[in-house]
Amino acid sequence: MRRILLFQCVSLLSAPLGAQVTPPPDPGQKFGNSPNIRLISHVQLAEYGAVTDLDIEQELSRPYAYVARRFDQPGFAVISLKDPARARVIYNWHIENPEIHQGRAGMDAQHFKTKGRYYYVQAMQFGQSGPDWDLGAVITDVTSLPDTAGIKEAGRIREPDVPNGFHNTFMYKHSDGRALLFATSGPQAKIYDMDRFLAGDAKQGRIGQVPVLDAPTGRGSYHDFYLAYDPATKQDKFYGAAWESGFYIFDITRPEEPRLITQISGHAGAGNSHTFTPTPDGRYAVVESEYQYAPLKIFDLQPGLEGKVKVISRPIGAWNADWRALSHNHEVRWPYVFVSGYEDGLQVFNMMDPTNPYTVGHYYTCQCPHKAGVTFRGPARPPNSGGVDNGAWGVDVRNADGLIVISDKVTGFWAFKMDGFDGWNGHQWGMPNVSSAQDWDKGPEGAPKPQKVS
Repeated sequence: MRRILLFQCVSLLSAPLGAQVTPPPDPGQKFGNSPNIRLISHVQLAEYGAVTDLDIEQELSRPYAYVARRFDQPGFAVISLKDPARARVIYNWHIENPEIHQGRAGMDAQHFKTKGRYYYVQAMQFGQSGPDWDLGAVITDVTSLPDTAGIKEAGRIREPDVPNGFHNTFMYKHSDGRALLFATSGPQAKIYDMDRFLAGDAKQGRIGQVPVLDAPTGRGSYHDFYLAYDPATKQDKFYGAAWESGFYIFDITRPEEPRLITQISGHAGAGNSHTFTPTPDGRYAVVESEYQYAPLKIFDLQPGLEGKVKVISRPIGAWNADWRALSHNHEVRWPYVFVSGYEDGLQVFNMMDPTNPYTVGHYYTCQCPHKAGVTFRGPARPPNSGGVDNGAWGVDVRNADGLIVISDKVTGFWAFKMDGFDGWNGHQWGMPNVSSAQDWDKGPEGAPKPQKVS
């Protein structure tokens, strides 16, 4: 710090009298990357702040990523990664009459495969003062890619009893063989059988719901959730972050009858429960609370899973890229955790020792002033005038080759590789091969052969 200050002072003193001196950038503005994170491609997507989450297909034969968009561009973009070094947008979809829609619009991004066809799920979230206030998701058949002429809408999920749509979704290949969509909707996570939906089920394929518990106001809702099969217990498990009340694990082996297993609540720094991601073996979990200065916390779930405690209330570890900022969504590929860190862009940390996680790589994608917040329509905010929820929103990892993708509110779509990470399979680390990536053909690893579900 002394050297930097001395250099600045000398520069100012040596400048010719009357010369204009360029002020240093905002001290919170971050540039650059660690040497082990290599940029593969970058696509600037128009409209400042209009980019939200993203999803990447896992089959190398289908090199496509989907980026959700909002505000004046409610919908999604399809990005081809056929040549990863030259990623490009090959298709855009916007909802009809976007100018009269209100609210956030395009939010979460998910894909799935069933009966040999590929589909994309775009979560939608519109306000009640405009059209489509009850629209939760738009389902699009993308089987024809790269032929964009064959892309066609397969249907829309609406929930008129719970307005304002779906903020988050998760597509899960259940151990019984069903492709299930879980969606935030009011005081529950609603569950949809996508084959029933595609077949025109009168109830839009809805088969059940996971309740939100212990909400202080009685109006709680889930923000994010994660689904995974546990080969050790032979259970399908739901990991839900309930915004007001904490983090919950349910047995959803029978999705129509969810059963609470254990929960995390009452810990220091609790509040605004946002994201809940377990390790492949289900032993530990990384959780996020959505407020400035909050680190990602790591919990040992074993005491709750074994019934030794009813409530898990103390983390065993914590990590943050920068204590002044906020880390957002994350993907666990043991022992690495890939983080979309808002102002801190892509961050990667190692949690081999969950009590002592440490950063192993980074790339700053936002390059935005500290606390500028997201501005839409109008001039950008000056530094330190807004929130820290600016920059990298979503992150995903393609297990086949280790390609890492980031969506950034400000700068668009990014693709990276990390040296030494050329793909992921849990068995290489002595873990179940379990992650957010689904095996749509075979189903969860270790699950019994699916029985026909009526």
